[in-house]
Amino acid sequence: MVQFNLPKNSRVLKGKYFKDKTGSSNLRKVHIYRWEPEKNENPRIDTFEVDISTCGHKVLDILNKIKNEIDSSITYRRSCAHGVCGSCAMNVDGVNTLSCMKSHKDINGDIHIYPLPHLKVIKDLVVDLSTLYRQYESIEPWLKTKESTLQKSEINQSKKNRDKLDGLYECIMCACCSTSCPSYWWNGESYLGPAILLQAYRWISDSRDEEKKKRLEKVADKLKLYRCHTIMNCTTSCPKGLNPAKAIGSIKKMLATSWKLI
Repeated sequence: MVQFNLPKNSRVLKGKYFKDKTGSSNLRKVHIYRWEPEKNENPRIDTFEVDISTCGHKVLDILNKIKNEIDSSITYRRSCAHGVCGSCAMNVDGVNTLSCMKSHKDINGDIHIYPLPHLKVIKDLVVDLSTLYRQYESIEPWLKTKESTLQKSEINQSKKNRDKLDGLYECIMCACCSTSCPSYWWNGESYLGPAILLQAYRWISDSRDEEKKKRLEKVADKLKLYRCHTIMNCTTSCPKGLNPAKAIGSIKKMLATSWKLI
């Protein structure tokens, strides 16, 4: 009989319980994933009783309150707190989202906070995004034009062509979509994933770019592109309301129709 054993430190244990000391009757229990690399210990789930009456209405407000008033050792990324930078992406209540945009009032019962799934955890809620950024660099996310074009003072674009970028340029690279995709979980080193492919389509769609064919050739790969099986988790989880699945489908359509690359 075949037996499978998980790595020793893969079992998540019950952690510390931080009881409220304020005497408030307006409490929420918040369960947070904790792991400290400097300690040779399994990850754990710490539980905090948080007085919501003195806290903002976003999940990030809860994390800030815990760090400032209860346990300063908790580690997570944050910056703008306005859904622009993408730093505070994490899994809240089972869904990848931005903690600065997710209201704890929309969560019934206890609040569960985990790091983005299927990425290496650096510490607590901070994950390693180096592979994602390396893939982003690989699509060359900048305007590419011929030398003669660069001599012009500006490159004009019609309103109609500019409108084609709506739903693409707003991506903030938070990785919520890619880390919700099962295909990216199992093929993260080779499949570019929803976030990067949406970014690739943003530049393919830009009328000012003069290397559309080369961009399409670069992603026309059975692993880079065609690992997408239209599961749609990416579209469901995008906190900005974008549709990476549609962008991926558009790239596939371009390769299958008007662009003869192979």
